[in-house]
Amino acid sequence: MSDSRLDDHDDILEQAAAWRGENRKVALATVVRTWGSSPRPVGSQLAVVDGGDMVGSVSGGCIEGAVIREAMEAMEDGKPRLLEFNVSNEQAWDVGLACGGIVHVFVERLE
Repeated sequence: MSDSRLDDHDDILEQAAAWRGENRKVALATVVRTWGSSPRPVGSQLAVVDGGDMVGSVSGGCIEGAVIREAMEAMEDGKPRLLEFNVSNEQAWDVGLACGGIVHVFVERLE
């Protein structure tokens, strides 16, 4: 169940809670800091459930793919992580940004 609702934090958290209510593993990723160009503002969230379904967004492109991989790992090992993505001006177009920037994303398993 991939879902493209990107801005409604309540919907993202409600879906994460519903997944947890089904005794499924869930991880929540949150943009905690940005500098320069960032497709999603601070506070943007992405919930990922075991099996790979998700709701929300923290970035897009290869950054979001990396966040999803880290979320899957966090579900398994229970360790929170602070991820930093530094995108140069030369790489920006490849990840959907107008220019370079830095995005910090906190990923944690929900209990």
